[in-house]
Amino acid sequence: MKDKILTAVLGIAIFLLIITFGISLPIYCRFFYYLQINPLGIPESTGYDYEAIKASYDEVLNFLTLGTEFGTGVFSYTADGKAHFEDCRALFNLNVIVLAISLAVTVTLLILNRLKVIKLCRPFKMSVAFISAVAIFVFFTVLIGLVAIDFDKAFVIFHKIFFPGKDNWQFSYRDEIIFALPEQFFLNCGILIGSAIVITSLSIIIFQLIKRKKLAQK
Repeated sequence: MKDKILTAVLGIAIFLLIITFGISLPIYCRFFYYLQINPLGIPESTGYDYEAIKASYDEVLNFLTLGTEFGTGVFSYTADGKAHFEDCRALFNLNVIVLAISLAVTVTLLILNRLKVIKLCRPFKMSVAFISAVAIFVFFTVLIGLVAIDFDKAFVIFHKIFFPGKDNWQFSYRDEIIFALPEQFFLNCGILIGSAIVITSLSIIIFQLIKRKKLAQK
């Protein structure tokens, strides 16, 4: 008998896996920021050289991802600024936890299905991965379109959703680190995340369609 519950669990796991993978890229691929330091004119806007800016960014990222002591390098910060980074760290930790769990669940269920320990359903005669990828592709294609129309509004809505009841994400001029993290950088992060998610889901869709075609020809 096919297990509908485990099929649904796998679908959700794949959905979350693709999303958290995309979100992780700009967080853990630090060179993505390094490559933008000079093109975005950050040395000119902050008055610090490339190495000082890079070291400051690394100190912030070490706090967010490794749990080291908080610091912003050569840039000053306020208590509210530090509090916001603490909120960000909680979200980063949540993302990596969901990534690890969804990966473990996905791999485990696929192996069990392969070994015929369980029998997963095929909704609409397609694999669960295909259904999840289609759902993600449609959702994020629409989301990217909406963000592209008004990034500033989307940026505010994002913070109100993930930091409810707080306004410490609106840094003051005393939180100098914000000058090293211009809006264009966050926009580029969004483009990277959205592109990774859409490309990954589209790759799964194409792979599954090709696989289905080959099986039909046998």
